[in-house]
Amino acid sequence: MPATTGAGTPTGGNGQDGSVVVALDVGGTGMKCALVRTDGRVAHTERHHTLAEHGPAAVVERILDVAEGLAGKARADGLTPLAVGLAVPGVVDEATGRAVWSANLGFRDVPLRELVTARLGLPSALGHDVRSGGLAEARLGAGRGTRHVLFLAIGTGIAAAHVVDGSAFAGAHGAAGELGHVVVRPDGPRCGCGRLGCLEAVASAAAVGRRYTALTGLPATAAEVVTRATGGEETASLVWRETVDALADGLAIAQALYDTEVVVLGGGLAEAGADLLDPLGVALRQRLTFQTEPRLLRAALGDEAGSLGAALLALDAMNRP
Repeated sequence: MPATTGAGTPTGGNGQDGSVVVALDVGGTGMKCALVRTDGRVAHTERHHTLAEHGPAAVVERILDVAEGLAGKARADGLTPLAVGLAVPGVVDEATGRAVWSANLGFRDVPLRELVTARLGLPSALGHDVRSGGLAEARLGAGRGTRHVLFLAIGTGIAAAHVVDGSAFAGAHGAAGELGHVVVRPDGPRCGCGRLGCLEAVASAAAVGRRYTALTGLPATAAEVVTRATGGEETASLVWRETVDALADGLAIAQALYDTEVVVLGGGLAEAGADLLDPLGVALRQRLTFQTEPRLLRAALGDEAGSLGAALLALDAMNRP
C-alpha cells in the first residue's frame, strides 16, 4: 500500500531502505502503535494500555516510554527510525505540537511534540486522532485517488475529517470536523457537550444502544441492534431507521458545507457494512437538492488508520521545506 499525498504523489522513499517512522495512535484506554516504512507498509505493531486512570502525567510518561521502546525495537531489527508521529483525541494545535485539551486523557496544553523530540532526539509531529485516521483513509485507504474526502468516524462519539488534496484541515483553533455536534434533533437527548439533539447523541454507536434499551429495557450494543433489525425485530428496526435518518441529516449538512466527492465511514457503526451504507445512501439522496451526491464507502484500513495517519503526518513534516 504505497503512501501518497494528494491524489497520488509519493511521499518520498521506496520503503526498501530500512527507514521507518514510529507511530502512536493514543486513545482513552489503549494505544495502537507501529513502525511504518516510508511507503506506508507496516513493519511492526504493538498495543499498550494508556494508563489514563493514573492521570495525564502518567499518560505522557507512557507515551514517551512506548515511543522510545519502539525506536529501540527498530534499531534492534536493523531499521532506522526517522521521526515520530502521534495522534491523540481532543483539541490539538498541530502547528505548535500541543495537545490543548482532551477529556479522556486529562490533557491541558501539553507540549507533546517537544517532549517526544527531547526524549528520543527525533523530529516529531502531533495530530488529531480522527483527522489522522481520515488522512490515512484518504491517501492510503478507501478514498485513495480522490481529491475531496470526508472521513466520518462513528463510534462512541462522532467526528469527521475533511481531507483535500491529501491534507486534513484542523481549523483556526484545532477543532474542525466536530460533525457530531451539529444539532439534528433539537428536542432530542442531551449530548455530552451540553446541547440537545447533537448528531452524536442520536446516532453514535453508543446512542443506538441507549435508545434500544430505553425502549425495551434490554441492554444491547449497536451491533446487536443491527442484527435484530435485519432479523425483522420491530423495535430494533425503528431504532435503526431513526439512526440512519439522523446520519443522513448530518451528512446532508456536511455536503452543503464541504461538497465532497467521497464520504468514508469508519468506526464501530461502519462495521454494519451494507446494512448501514445502503439505507444511508437512499436517505441522503432524498435530502439533497442542488448538491451533488457523494459516494459512500466503508473505511478500508480498520483500526490501523490512526497510526498510519500519524506516520504520514511525521513524513509530511520531514518533507516540508
